[in-house]
Amino acid sequence: MSDPTPQIDKSKILGAGFRGRCPECLEGPLFDGYLKFAHECQSCGFDYHSNDVADGPAVFVILLASILVVPLALAFQIKMDASIYLTMIIFIPAIIGVCLALLRPFRGLMFALQIMNNASEGELVTDPENYDEN
Repeated sequence: MSDPTPQIDKSKILGAGFRGRCPECLEGPLFDGYLKFAHECQSCGFDYHSNDVADGPAVFVILLASILVVPLALAFQIKMDASIYLTMIIFIPAIIGVCLALLRPFRGLMFALQIMNNASEGELVTDPENYDEN
């Protein structure tokens, strides 16, 4: 038995989220500003308020930015024998720039992952007999 609804390629959904596009129709803008989600998709009317990515993207961006920038700062400090202040003047703006550049794409990507995986807020099961796995 085949599914009557057409399946969209998951890579296209993730790509749309990374580019800041609606994960439902892959066309409408996801953001209303730099990091603020729009209320709904202008193309298909999909409600964006049903999902919230919270601080998840920021955690991944900070980790990735640290992996990219901190070794460069350490190598600069050791190789150039530069003042700590010079190193901070150069690399603090660098790490801030990397974070700002990656935060919006990662926020869209995590939103698309939520939509794609039908993720929702967890809830505590207090009565195991009435537990429904779906």
